[in-house]
Amino acid sequence: MGGKYRITGDKYPRMRRPRRRGRLVVGVVASVAALSLVGWGTLQLIDVFTGGGDRASAAGSKTNCPTKAGASPSVSAAPLPKPGQITVNVLNATARGGLAKKTADELKKRGFKIGDVGNATATYDKKVKGTGVLLGPSSALKTSLPVLSTQLASAETRTDTRKGTELDLIIGNGFKSLNPKAAADKALTALSAPKPTTSKKSCG
Repeated sequence: MGGKYRITGDKYPRMRRPRRRGRLVVGVVASVAALSLVGWGTLQLIDVFTGGGDRASAAGSKTNCPTKAGASPSVSAAPLPKPGQITVNVLNATARGGLAKKTADELKKRGFKIGDVGNATATYDKKVKGTGVLLGPSSALKTSLPVLSTQLASAETRTDTRKGTELDLIIGNGFKSLNPKAAADKALTALSAPKPTTSKKSCG
């Protein structure tokens, strides 16, 4: 251009585009976030393939499954008394003589301790129609009374408010004899065998 609008000098204004710093910052932040997500996902995959899931499963299984192979189930911890620990009073509630002594002698041979031997009290005398009544304190209902019942399984079991641990075997009108010794011993063995308890927790 010439004349009035002539440009003089050797320096010219430089034309530059304005810097967009805002977009640059956003791009950097987005890149960092993306790298973080990729790294986290990689760690999760490594944990799965190197047994991290197995460790969690093993930890969870400890609450449901036995830790030792072939572990036996829990059993009843309360043992029953032996015949030698039980004292029995043998009482005859029938009109037949000699039954109390004969029965007491047989119980003694089978290991029971014998207390009183004689006639039943008025409460039971001539009033027991079955084979007999096994009578004892309420504390004996699940201990010594079941042991004595192996000798006369058909007898009725009752409890009263007596003090002490002695039992009464009251012979009734239907009595013929005690259970055969072999059968009584078998019943006593089955009664004394520990009973396993099942667990509610499953290993599935």
